[in-house]
Amino acid sequence: MSDAVRIVEVGPRDGLQNEKTPIGVEDRVAFVEALVAAGCPVVEVGSFVSPKAVPQMANSDVVLRAVDHHPDHEFHVLVPNEKGYDAARAAGAKVIAVFASASEGFSRANINCSVAESLERFKPVLARAKADGVKVRGYISCVLGCPFDGEVAPAAVVRVADALWREGCYEVSLGDTIGVGTATKARELLRAVAGVMPMQNIGMHFHDTYGQALANLYAGLEEGARVIDAAAGGLGGCPYAPGATGNVATEDVVYMLNGMGIATGIDLDKLAAASREVCAKIGRVPVARVNAALAAKARRTGG
Repeated sequence: MSDAVRIVEVGPRDGLQNEKTPIGVEDRVAFVEALVAAGCPVVEVGSFVSPKAVPQMANSDVVLRAVDHHPDHEFHVLVPNEKGYDAARAAGAKVIAVFASASEGFSRANINCSVAESLERFKPVLARAKADGVKVRGYISCVLGCPFDGEVAPAAVVRVADALWREGCYEVSLGDTIGVGTATKARELLRAVAGVMPMQNIGMHFHDTYGQALANLYAGLEEGARVIDAAAGGLGGCPYAPGATGNVATEDVVYMLNGMGIATGIDLDKLAAASREVCAKIGRVPVARVNAALAAKARRTGG
């Protein structure tokens, strides 16, 4: 496993939108710029949902315009519908993300419709994106468990992944939204989804609620997956597991990959600094184990 892995940094969107303390546009832009300076090639910078529903993502158009001067970096934004697509395009979005759930309970609780209905809603967005030359990434929530329905069968995930792939998503990210998965289940899921789309187009988005994310990612790497979603500092919570961590920390992922000889192009020290800076602005410390270790080492050595 000595080849490269592509990390999709989701802290500025999936991370910050789940933090109770919103930060201003200038701070969000500074966070993205720091991640770019650390070598993060792909950054999810915002979401074009209603600011009433997700106030942390208000003015995502301003953030996107402010950072879109890096031609060698890819910036993603989440789009829930055609209205969101119009706003994203007006802001210059070149890559968008759409989301669906693998479980009926989560789909109805989150977006008030069935899984089938959610997929129908995205068809016009995907069609327009294809016509406009905009890349579309698909997210699937609750792939290894649902807070409403319990265990989710791999076949349910495969159906949604197949639909998103067939409709034109260039990549489908599998999200363990409540972080209940284990390595064996993650491996089985990836094998099942790889039956309907190429493994290299499957992303792993594993939350760390039960401390299993790195093990799950390692199992996925052994299966040939090479795309990982992670959030700097472990930003983001898990709304259905109060007090638990959410996204796997990018620092921890990069440290693991470095130790395996797998290239990411990300400077770990700069990444850790970016995490500490944004976490200070929201009044918390990074949950990344690596960040804590680096900070302790710096104190011991006077660095």
